[in-house]
Amino acid sequence: MGEAGTPQDGGADDGATRRPGRGTRPADRVEQQIREAQARGAFAGLRGEGRPIPDLHRQRTAHQWVLDWAEREGADLSAALPVGLLLRRERSDLRASVPDLRTEAEVREVVADFNARLRDAYLRPASGPPLAVGPLDLEVQLERWREAHPPPPPPVPPEAPARRRPWWRRRRDA
Repeated sequence: MGEAGTPQDGGADDGATRRPGRGTRPADRVEQQIREAQARGAFAGLRGEGRPIPDLHRQRTAHQWVLDWAEREGADLSAALPVGLLLRRERSDLRASVPDLRTEAEVREVVADFNARLRDAYLRPASGPPLAVGPLDLEVQLERWREAHPPPPPPVPPEAPARRRPWWRRRRDA
């Protein structure tokens, strides 16, 4: 008596339930299953059928695969940079964005945060290229911010209304 789902009792056979015979290599068994699936039409109508595989001639390294994946998915690879390069880029971006901040307090907070993270990076053991990034000078950044945000001009005092003469004096002049 056969098991349920085997060809002996009329059940379906998908090719994956049969055990390979002794003496067959696994690669041969896989090739046989692929040929059987092609004969059944399991690969018909798939997206990309009949079209060449793009960049098949190009040698693909792990690095190239990561770059292709990042481009395809729109991922940001800046997190994969070594700490030194990441801080150098951040320092450059921060210096460029200081004039866009709204208040001096924001400038102080951003510069203090960057300098604290830089100090922590110097205290950790080095990994990757040497860390050669200097701290941001708070006073220089505040001066750059002040140049971009001059203080508003003092308000113009309203003109004093013309002094009117009392009514008893106006009467005499007329």
